[in-house]
Amino acid sequence: MASSNISEFPNFLRTATNLQFLDLSNNKIYGQFPRWLGDVGRDSLQFLDLRANLLQGSFPTLSFLSLQYFFVSNNKLTGEIPSLICNASYLDVLDLSHNNLSGIIPKCLAHSKSLSVLDLRMNSLHGTIPTAFSKRNNFRNINLNGNQLEGPLPQSLANCRNLEVLDLGSNKINGTFPYWLDGLLNLRVLVIRSNKFQGRIGNPKTKSPFPNLRILDISNNEFNGPLPRKYFKYLKAMTNVDEGKVVLKYMGEGYYQDSLNVMMKGLYIELVRIQTVFTTIDFSNNSFRGEMPKIIGRLKSLKGLNFSHNNLTGYIPSSFGNLSNLEWLDLSFNKLIGEIPRQLTDIPWLAVLNLSHNQLTGHIPSGKQFDTFDNDSYIENLDLCGFPFSRTCNSLEAKKPPPLTLQQEDNLEPENGFGWQAVLMGYGCGVIFGMLMGYLMFKFGKPQYIVRTVMLEQHIMLKRLKKNAQRQGGKK
Repeated sequence: MASSNISEFPNFLRTATNLQFLDLSNNKIYGQFPRWLGDVGRDSLQFLDLRANLLQGSFPTLSFLSLQYFFVSNNKLTGEIPSLICNASYLDVLDLSHNNLSGIIPKCLAHSKSLSVLDLRMNSLHGTIPTAFSKRNNFRNINLNGNQLEGPLPQSLANCRNLEVLDLGSNKINGTFPYWLDGLLNLRVLVIRSNKFQGRIGNPKTKSPFPNLRILDISNNEFNGPLPRKYFKYLKAMTNVDEGKVVLKYMGEGYYQDSLNVMMKGLYIELVRIQTVFTTIDFSNNSFRGEMPKIIGRLKSLKGLNFSHNNLTGYIPSSFGNLSNLEWLDLSFNKLIGEIPRQLTDIPWLAVLNLSHNQLTGHIPSGKQFDTFDNDSYIENLDLCGFPFSRTCNSLEAKKPPPLTLQQEDNLEPENGFGWQAVLMGYGCGVIFGMLMGYLMFKFGKPQYIVRTVMLEQHIMLKRLKKNAQRQGGKK
């Protein structure tokens, strides 16, 4: 009965005691859960889908012992998540996302051995993430994005050996980079953006960290130090490109499709389904410094790369031209110098480029997709020239000031008290005087006489310089 435009629970359900499958999603059912709903298929119901309705009030106290799939996302439910939900020992997917639920996350959910998907995103949950994830759990997707969770990230998450998606974005979680997750061999998505993580990202603790990671978003935190070169070196899934054999596959399985909000081409976009080949790195809005590692050019499956709003310096690596699948590149608001590598014009799918607010110089490369980028891609790089800017490289060269002449330098320092003419006159006198002294030394060889002559001549020269200085001052 999905998408049937009904506004209330059908009455015939009251007597459906052996029901196994119930789908009432995408309707207009409003109000609170009826009390009798808990009796519908109490011992038999395995699938209950109430997504995208107008349900409100507190979360129902349901005791479906056989329930495996429970979807109630995109409603207006309030109150806490009852711990009785953990009595459903066969529960595989629990999707309570996009409601107004508050309170803490029941600790018993972390102890579950059956749950593969825990989707609690976009609620108002607070407190900390449960600290004790059991070693024999079955979690594949944990999505807690968009709540008010705080405190450190529990290291027991490393026990989730089947985990493919971990989205903890937009909370208040603190601590350092969770390096202890790099041993999760199946992890494809790691999102911890918009939290309070801080500090440097050190070296990996395993020989092959994050081998299957394809989406890494640590933006809007307080990370600092150099970019983690060794992590970029071992991101194997990001180096693999299945050329000519691309078959569209999506993350997720069965009744639940993984979805994600990502910064894509300058906009936050919800990916309702995530292609298995979708690959992005977002380190924006942190305090990373130093140069961008050349080895990033090996990550050929990247679709998007965002290092904007950091303190990065040095040149744009020419190896970025090897990122043959890149569709957007954002390096804006850094301190990058040098010319834009011409190799970037070899990236065939590049649709969005932002190099603005840096210290780049020289001619903007032209040709191919670079002819489609406008001024916004390059603004606040005062020494860039060429299309799309109106200033040509020739005009920029012509604006450079010529070398100062003697007269100009004299005008810059009028307070010296004498002009270059006086200096030149003194220089000429000095040359003649030097030649005369050399001749006398050679002719007579009388040091005492020479010393007296030098002192007398110096006294005469000082008088002449003072007179010349007074004349120059009078002319002004």
